[in-house]
Amino acid sequence: MKKVWILLILAIIVSCAPESKYDDYDLLKHGLSLKIKAPADPEVSVTDLGIAKDVTVKKGDHYNIQIISSTATTYNIADIIAEKKQEVEGGTYFSQIIQEDENGFIFEKKIDENNINYDFRAVKIVGDVEYDFQTGLMGKFTKEDVLEMYEAVK
Repeated sequence: MKKVWILLILAIIVSCAPESKYDDYDLLKHGLSLKIKAPADPEVSVTDLGIAKDVTVKKGDHYNIQIISSTATTYNIADIIAEKKQEVEGGTYFSQIIQEDENGFIFEKKIDENNINYDFRAVKIVGDVEYDFQTGLMGKFTKEDVLEMYEAVK
């Protein structure tokens, strides 16, 4: 009987785990050895910048992720994140860091009380390639939009 209760409790815990509304999306066909979570059939644009590749994955008005891949110059993600944080905090409209972890952070940009936007920075290093993630350059994103995009690139 005790085993039945344990199995029942485990089943409840598993069924309560949050589900992503996005599916795995393999970016290999776009030149990146990387998978992210994305809506079905996103628009993908690729720009080869020579020393870096700019890949934007977009779907609708609430999902727009820009990924810059380049040769890693360091393998210390903490140093890269600290540099990105310093850059963001020096921005004209930077307001506050909303959330951060060892791979990146989410922040608020405030022009005025009626014009607030959210963005993120995240970094992954795979082999000798550094992947830098942020919201796409075009668009206004809510906190919820950015939280979902940030989770999609973890």
